[in-house]
Formats: sequence, structure tokens, C-alpha cells
Amino acid sequence: MGSGDAFGSGGRFQTCIALGTEASAPPHVLIDCGATSMVAMRQQRIEPNEIDTVLITHLHGDHFAGLPFLILDGQFRRRTRDLTVFGPPGTDARLAQAMETMFPGSSTIRRRFTVHVREHADRRTSELGPLRITPFEVSHASGAPAYAVRVETAAGAVAYSGDTEWVEALLEAADGVDVFLCEGYSPAPTRWHLDLDTLHRHRDRFTCKRLILTHLSPTALASDLTEWQIAHDGLHIDL
Repeated sequence: MGSGDAFGSGGRFQTCIALGTEASAPPHVLIDCGATSMVAMRQQRIEPNEIDTVLITHLHGDHFAGLPFLILDGQFRRRTRDLTVFGPPGTDARLAQAMETMFPGSSTIRRRFTVHVREHADRRTSELGPLRITPFEVSHASGAPAYAVRVETAAGAVAYSGDTEWVEALLEAADGVDVFLCEGYSPAPTRWHLDLDTLHRHRDRFTCKRLILTHLSPTALASDLTEWQIAHDGLHIDL
């Protein structure tokens, strides 16, 4: 739903990836929930109250700042389904802080549903309903550890790099998955982010079935991208 960088380059929404575990059912899982995600969900006709799990890669606003709006939307529209947020250490405190900054009193009000916050740990696999979730710590400064995430279901497996410099853990996260959504932020090396030159050097080492670039900056979007598959808002992939 959102394939852009923090600044909406190319007119794209911030990071938000919707996953469904059954072809006939609406998506109920998000990987990241950037500040623009409520707009993206409504544009893509995905019902926010159907989302029951949000996996957060790191605690930057373009990856998690949509959570307060998702929670408040549920409160005002009488949501009853609990919401599980799975994120880096410190997610609970950062979420409360963000909610209080934007909507004072909103983090402590009683709701008809509960927000359960769970924390990632490097390579510790968790079972969450039909999901098998494995985070891999990467290198991106965000005030808390940052992670790539791998999600496996009976239908297939997807991995997402999150934001990071090159780390070998990306190869493990993407090993054998059907789709690896990978940051391709800039043409040349940039601190804390993946770049096209580095990805090109390591491309033959990936064992994923498909590698799709996302989170591109203006300079990356203006580059020669003919050798890459590029994500766009609204891209739908069946596994």
C-alpha cells in the first residue's frame, strides 16, 4: 500500500505492506504502518478494523507513526477486535509517547479492544495465529534496534528488509522466500540505507524467488532501474 520513502518521493505513500493469509479473505496483517497509512488503506479499500496484527521494523515515523491513527480510528468506529503490535524493544513506550504528543490523553483512554505490544528479539521466531515471524537485526539508527522481518504462512513466505545498511543478515532473512521486498534507497552508498550499487554486487547471493525494490529516494527513482523490479503503491502479489 505504501512503497515510498519518508518524504513521499514520487508521490508514493510511506511504508505499509498488507498481507493476507487466504486468497478469499481481506488482508489482516501490516508490515510497518507509516504516517500516511490510513490514507493508503482507504485508497486501496482495505478496512482498518480488519487489521489485527502490525509488524514494525523500526521506530521511525515513516514506518510506525500511522499506529496512533489506526488505534484512534478503531476507537471512534467502535472496533472490538484486539490489535497486536509486534515491534522493536521500546515500541510500547514510543507508541504511548507518539499518541500523547499528537492526541493528549489518547494513550490511556478505555477502549472496546486491547492493544497488545510484543517485542522482537534477533532471530527469535514467534508464532502468531497462522503467521511464523522471524526478525533479523539490521543496521539503521532509530533510537532502538531495527529489524528485517520474515513472515511465513501456509501460503508462502515474504521478507522485508526494513531500512538498513548492507548486513549479511539480509541473506538469511530472504533465504528461499517467495518475495523479498528490499530497500533500494539510493544509487550509491548512503549511511544507514541500502543502495543499488551494493545490492548489485550481492544480488547473485540472494536465494529468494523474487526481489522487489521499495523505499526509493528521488535519486534512485531517477536512476536506470531497468534491471530491477520496482514496487509501487497498489502492487498486488499472489504467492
